[in-house]
Amino acid sequence: MISLANTLDVFASTVMDVFPIAVVLFVFQSVVLRRPIRHLSSVLVGFLLVILGLALFLVGLEAALFPLGETMAMQLTTPEFLQQMRLSSVGLLQWFDYYWVYAFAFCLGFSTTIAEPSLIAVAIKANQVSGGSIKVNGLRLAVALGVAIGITLGCYRIVAGDPIHYYIIAGYALVIIQTYFSPPMIIPLAYDSGGVTTSTVTVPLVTALGLGLASTVPDRSPLIDGFGLIAFASLFPIITVMAYAQITRWLNRHRPIKKENSNEI
Repeated sequence: MISLANTLDVFASTVMDVFPIAVVLFVFQSVVLRRPIRHLSSVLVGFLLVILGLALFLVGLEAALFPLGETMAMQLTTPEFLQQMRLSSVGLLQWFDYYWVYAFAFCLGFSTTIAEPSLIAVAIKANQVSGGSIKVNGLRLAVALGVAIGITLGCYRIVAGDPIHYYIIAGYALVIIQTYFSPPMIIPLAYDSGGVTTSTVTVPLVTALGLGLASTVPDRSPLIDGFGLIAFASLFPIITVMAYAQITRWLNRHRPIKKENSNEI
């Protein structure tokens, strides 16, 4: 239930979180650079809007997004639902009986990443810096696909009960191999793409999904098995972005196109 007192507490907490950032920016501008702040009134209004937007987002997060993700995970893994939708006819539940969980995880990862503000900002800047060679929508789709695959695989790991370090080690081994063969211009961007996905929209829903899934799957611990999906969401976009660049470069080499477009990814 959203209350005025809770909203004011969140607003005050947001002010305290943003205040150090503002202090650093203003101090360096005034003391180190020794230059006046241009359009000071606009900057102050912008800070106020940032604080207000963050506060309202956090209130909505606690009231809607986080409970919704956890509730969906629990409903999709209830014994009644799984017995009704299961693929196997007899015996205990198998990992493939949770196929609706995997479908939900894939769609959730893809949709939340496409809407991620930090990813949109990085994609736009990458497009500007590269002179249009890196397409905004292409990068966003590659990252979103990586997050979707990673979260789906992470949900499978929770259901199967496998140790997480096997997946992480194998994933980064693939990243190392891809780094050797990828175009140099895409490697730093691919590594940053893993970080921008773990932001305001993706993290709460993915965390809620993992905790809800680990709470309802038999013999799983929310503390041990419920966390770790964020690691998958950070790792797999690196793989998919470099794969996107490698596939695009291969296609450009094997089809007749104009020379000036040969480096577009």
